[in-house]
Parts: sequence; C-alpha cells; structure tokens
Amino acid sequence: MKVIEIDGLSERELTHELFSGKVKAKTVVSKELGAKDLSLSIISFPKGVRNYFHAHEFDQVLWILSGKGIVADEEREYEALPGMAFFIPGGERHWHGASEESDFSHISILRPGKPTRILKE
Repeated sequence: MKVIEIDGLSERELTHELFSGKVKAKTVVSKELGAKDLSLSIISFPKGVRNYFHAHEFDQVLWILSGKGIVADEEREYEALPGMAFFIPGGERHWHGASEESDFSHISILRPGKPTRILKE
C-alpha cells in the first residue's frame, strides 16, 4: 500500500497537441508508483481551454472537482459541474474542457493503454 498526499504532488504544465491551450496536471497514480491497471490524474483547464475529439483504448471516468465545464460526445454537450461523474466507454469519441466563463478541473481515471488517439473534428 502507498499513501499519497495530494497537496504535496507536483503540478506540471501540459502543452500537448490534444489541448487548445495550456492545462495543468497532477499525476496521482501511475506506472511510476507501481500501478499496473490504473492511471489517475487531476487535470485543470483555464477558462475556454479544452481538448479536441479523442478516444482512449479503455474506459474512462471523469469526476468533476471544480468550476464549470463541458463533456461532449458526438451527439451532445453536457454541462459538467462539481460532484458529477461521466463514464466514457473505451473507443468513444469525446472531448472535455472548461466553459468560457470558468476554470475547470476533474479527476481522470483510466486504465493505461495505447496513447490517446486524437481524432479530427
């Protein structure tokens, strides 16, 4: 067992082609910690920043922590507020990010796999 102090984790800036701007990430659980089947990160988006349509090899859960965001699939955009969680099946095209009015953060829970596939809009 490993105890993780969330407030003590370092936060890194992500400027990946998946995002429309800079986001910040805290990795909570990963291979580096010894996890084989779980990846958990806290991702923070500034106002108006989002990721582009993409898909993961395995299922994903987004647990909304703060702010107001959007989680979308090909059919609908959902308002994402603290206390909500979204289950996204593996292979499903989706995107998520902050609204134009508010910063936004969520926990991303995934099974590690192939890199995220960015899909053209």
